[in-house]
Amino acid sequence: MPVIARFYGIIIKMYFSQSEHGVPHFHAVYGEFNAVYSIQTLEMMEGDLPSRAHKLVKEWASEYKSELLRMWETNELKQLPGLE
Repeated sequence: MPVIARFYGIIIKMYFSQSEHGVPHFHAVYGEFNAVYSIQTLEMMEGDLPSRAHKLVKEWASEYKSELLRMWETNELKQLPGLE
């Protein structure tokens, strides 16, 4: 699964095969914690992250939502910046 961003110890990944993976989403990994987020709603669909990491992922995703959707629709990998 390609890594599209890294920040504060959080790794954001995305599969690029839409037909196999349903609704537009991305994966967030923080240490031993994993979560799946909907790109459209930015809500955690499954998994678990500590509260602080969850807030950082949602903040990051809201900033890059249009780019995430574009990547999902076009299957074109693009490295995105993390939070500053």
